[in-house]
Formats: sequence, C-alpha cells, structure tokens
Amino acid sequence: MVSRPHGGRLIERVIPQDKVNDILIEGREFIQYEVDDMRYRDLENIGFGVYSPLTGFIDSVELESIFKYMRLTNDLPWTLPIILDIDESLKSEVGVGDTILLKYRDVPVSLLHVEEVYSFDKVEYVRNIFKTDDPNHPGVAEVYGYGDYLVAGSIEYIPLYKDGFEDYFLKPKETRLLFKMRGWDTVVAFQTRNVPHLGHEYVQKTALTFVDGLFINPVLGRKKKGDFRDDAILEAYKTLIDNYYPRDSVVLSIVRYGMRYAGPREAIHHAIMRKNFGATHFIIGRDHAGVGNYYGRYEAQEIFSEFPDLGITPLFFKEFFYCRGCGGMSNERICPHKDDLRLYISGTDIRGSILRGIRPPSEMMRPEVADKIMEFGDPFVK
Repeated sequence: MVSRPHGGRLIERVIPQDKVNDILIEGREFIQYEVDDMRYRDLENIGFGVYSPLTGFIDSVELESIFKYMRLTNDLPWTLPIILDIDESLKSEVGVGDTILLKYRDVPVSLLHVEEVYSFDKVEYVRNIFKTDDPNHPGVAEVYGYGDYLVAGSIEYIPLYKDGFEDYFLKPKETRLLFKMRGWDTVVAFQTRNVPHLGHEYVQKTALTFVDGLFINPVLGRKKKGDFRDDAILEAYKTLIDNYYPRDSVVLSIVRYGMRYAGPREAIHHAIMRKNFGATHFIIGRDHAGVGNYYGRYEAQEIFSEFPDLGITPLFFKEFFYCRGCGGMSNERICPHKDDLRLYISGTDIRGSILRGIRPPSEMMRPEVADKIMEFGDPFVK
C-alpha cells in the first residue's frame, strides 16, 4: 500500500473557500507582511500537507534539533528548517499571540499565528545546513540576505493566488487516492526541474520495473535566465509519457518548491515530500540537490544510511549515457567500454542545440520530445 504520511498523519492547514471572505475581512485588522517566492511555496506545502507533520514555521528548539540531529524534537527525521525571517521593524510590531496576514504579490495567502519571535546566527545556520559558509553558494547567499529574526507559529493557508498551473497540481490527498484507485501498492517518485532526456527516461523506466507506478513530480520554482520555461517542461513530459510509457503507468503532477541547494540534507527533505504524496520509493541520482563542487557526487545517496526509519525507500542510480559500444543507454556499473564510446547527455548541449533551432540527437532526446519543445519557438526564461 502507499506510504503512510510522515509522522503518521497528513496535515492540512487550508482555510475552506466558503470562509475565505470572512477571513479577509477579519484580516484587515492584522499586521500584514509580504513574503517572497520561496516562503509562499513553503506556505502552500505546509497548507496541503507536503511538509507533514509541520503545521507552520519552526521554533528555536526545533531549529537547534535540526541543526544537531537532522530530526525534530520528537525524533522524526527532518533535515531542512522551514522558517520565516523578518527584519527589526516588523519584530518591534509583533509578539506572541499576534496574528499576521501574509501576502504574496499583494495577494493574501496565509494567516500566521505567532508563537515565538527569535534571533538566529546566520553563520551557524549555513554551516549546519549547507556545510559551508561560502557566500558564492546560492543557498548561503540567500540566508545572508535574510532578516535578523525568525517568526515561529502555525499557519492557515488561503488558496487565492493563481499561477496558471493549477490543473497540473495534485495535492497529497489526491495523489494518494489516485494511486489507490489504480491499485498501486508501490510507487516510485522522480523529481525533475528540466525537460526530459534519454538519461531521465532510462532511470525512470528502470525504477518502474520494480514498482507498480511512476510519479513524475516536476518542481516549479524560481528560474534563472536560460532555464526551460515551466510550460515547456510540462508539455515535453506529456509528450514523452504519451509516446513512450505504458498506459496508466505514470502520474504527472507538479510541486511548487524553492530549491535550497543543500545537497544531502535536501535529498532527505525531497524524499519526505514524496512520502507525503504517497510514494514508497524515491529516485536519487548523482549530486542530487547539489550545486558547484560543494558536495560529493554521491553524497546525497550516502546520507540515507543515517535514516533507516525514514519510511520511504531510496533507489540509487549512477549516471546514464549512450554507449556506441553497447548500442544503447548504459551506465558505469554495466558498461565495459571506455569514454571514447560514451556519449554523456549534457543539458547545456541540449539547450544549445534548441537555441540554434537544431533537434538534439536521438541518442540524447526523443525526437517527439525535442519537436514539442521547439514548437515553443523560444522555450527559455528571459
């Protein structure tokens, strides 16, 4: 059967639609605070249970426990702090017992019931979470830009903000029901932030041979110039699934999430998220959630040995490549040939080909997928 939610119960902290107007009227009396993209996505994930068992932003005791033990104070595995930072001006206005109306792009998105306001050491934070205090690390740089205080408390999510991808999002309670309706006892989840190439496909299909169903869970989050647009990624995956996967073997659904680039710690967090969606297995590849050279190639796989009680089974894969000697996709564990016969799939090369209006070679990407991406004309973020 599908996995139990992390902590044993799926948390939902969403204000029903028929009560939203009353909350908005009441909210006029509350202190209001604009949150950034990452914090908004955290609010949605708390609200719908992707971050179960969290009910809100963590307090100082939980933060210290996550630093030291990578667990909550109840000993449940939890590796990334889910926090809300504020500056001195807001700190002087709020206290324990207050309610803050949180907004994103001027749209009300949550109530926050304040339970603690506390200071934190940013250097201690980044050394624990990212294993470095180098400001060139994007996660470290972001933390250095936070306000000097954190606010803890439970939230009530207000489902008002729309980004145009609502039809692609299945909540954890919905994926769990869908998996059961399909009769899937075992489900492997695959996280992606990119268009699918042959390496992705072969990892997914290899994993699918061991389980009943595949859950492809693209991350929609902040993009940088040159990244593939979210709509291009989704259309590319729909094309791949329609043409190359057995019928009813795959569920495609997005998750809105801001990457921290915390390497091994974030790999555990990603597994917990997919456990809450109902997955029983989670694919971990090379340098999962890494950036630059801050983490070892397979460090994100090795950390799972520290969490035998995680409640979701990791599936570890080496990097796939096309081998001319083997005549197909392979990896270093099963291919006897040297590098001169191996074609390593490069996202940079794929982007370069598409930028020039040239279909990437079929050894890298399915022709139908490439054509679908190229239909966008310019599938890249400006």
